[in-house]
Amino acid sequence: MTAKNQRLMLVVLALAALGAAAVLALSGLKDQAAFFYAPSDVAGGLPAPDKAVRLGGMVQKASIRRAADGVSIAFVVTDGRATTPVTFSGIAPDLFREGSGVVAEGHFRPDASFAATNLLAKHDEKYMPPQMAGKMHETTTLKDTH
Repeated sequence: MTAKNQRLMLVVLALAALGAAAVLALSGLKDQAAFFYAPSDVAGGLPAPDKAVRLGGMVQKASIRRAADGVSIAFVVTDGRATTPVTFSGIAPDLFREGSGVVAEGHFRPDASFAATNLLAKHDEKYMPPQMAGKMHETTTLKDTH
């Protein structure tokens, strides 16, 4: 076998190994992938009830209802065109409130409501942690050390 054929064989084997690794990675992640839906996307048809999805939008004003158990929450997510009722049991994030953005992870029920297993509160681009808020406007100067 010549050196040229050996190099060609190594390149083919490397490409085959890379392809096999990609197929393994994608097959391992296919069950973990969660598709993103907005309430208006749901109007076109529901995904399979056992399929993990994310529902995103704004928490509708005056829609948050807390249950007596202290951890169950029912609210409505809207995108301005459609709404979807959501239920969640657990501790809601600090930024979760009416009128704020939310991404709920979970699944749709047959009645088109959403059962969330995790809530992610979204903030706008202007959000800044309280510790940094005052430091952004501080001005400092360099002093001459001569």
